[in-house]
Amino acid sequence: MIGVAVVSLFTVFGASLKATMDQTVSRSFAGDVAVSTPSFGAGGSGLSPRLAPAVAERPEVATAVGLGSGVAEVEGEGRALTVTDPIALAKSFDLGKVEGSLNGLGDDGIAITRKEADKQHLKVGDQAELAFTDGKKDTFTVRALYGRSELAGDYVITRDAWAPHRGQDSDTLVSVTFKDGVGAADGKAAVSEVAKAYGDPEVQTRDEYAQSAAGGIDMMLTLVYALLALAVLIALLGIANTLTLAVHERTRELGLLRAVGQTRGQLRAMVRWESVLVAAFGTTGGLALGGFLGWVLVKASDGASDSAFAFALPPAQLAVVALVGLAAGALAGLRPARRAARLDVLRAIAAE
Repeated sequence: MIGVAVVSLFTVFGASLKATMDQTVSRSFAGDVAVSTPSFGAGGSGLSPRLAPAVAERPEVATAVGLGSGVAEVEGEGRALTVTDPIALAKSFDLGKVEGSLNGLGDDGIAITRKEADKQHLKVGDQAELAFTDGKKDTFTVRALYGRSELAGDYVITRDAWAPHRGQDSDTLVSVTFKDGVGAADGKAAVSEVAKAYGDPEVQTRDEYAQSAAGGIDMMLTLVYALLALAVLIALLGIANTLTLAVHERTRELGLLRAVGQTRGQLRAMVRWESVLVAAFGTTGGLALGGFLGWVLVKASDGASDSAFAFALPPAQLAVVALVGLAAGALAGLRPARRAARLDVLRAIAAE
């Protein structure tokens, strides 16, 4: 039960993370395709900041906006900055209700999420001091507050504002929106053609981008399942040892069953089904416990994060866990069943 509960916990949590990513992309990402670097490879160098302007020049493209990243200290706490064109950002991402204006950030303005502004006690027109990693401090005017930060981040500044403090300038994502009447295949081909000159990064549709962003979850689950397989193996050994002891303690009863006509095959089947029933109880309890703990973990993550977490139960994966648990129970009962069937009837009846 403990082994299945832990496996179910990570299965449910992984499925919830994927559902959250799908929900985030569907709700906040308004572009038609996304250009991104692979999670592994490319040396982690990111995308060239010249890629988005080059893509925007294509006749099939209406808007192309690149998202860079930076770090600064706000009120003594480190914060991630999104470095981009705020006007193009609003066209490619759903920022929710915007108070103020994103048009005039310039090199001394900043846009902040409403939730983060409430934490810092800031409103439109207030001053915020940012300390950068180069040791310099600059004062920015809060010119806009927006509602959603799932993909845009909590702090947005322009490239001109970031330029004096940047090291190696790069983007992590380019969002591309096609003009009306441009098909997905034609638009994607046009973007891919431009991207070849900038390291040939991946050009993905919204669904492909969501799946790619959740790809690390599958790798994490694979590693976890490999480690949990050891726990399940120990559990199976426990079932097998328990049944072996049960066969030894019921030697006389098993001998009486054989004496009144039970065949070896029927005795083996009885012990195997006992093993399956034990595994079924443990699997059922483990699935229920793992699902509940997964829900608790999702709710705890939802409370600790600015983004809304979605809870998802993956029926196919949980069904596989249940079938594997039952099959493992049947496997664990093979040796005790074979040992029970080999008992000498007369000696078993005479046993005390």
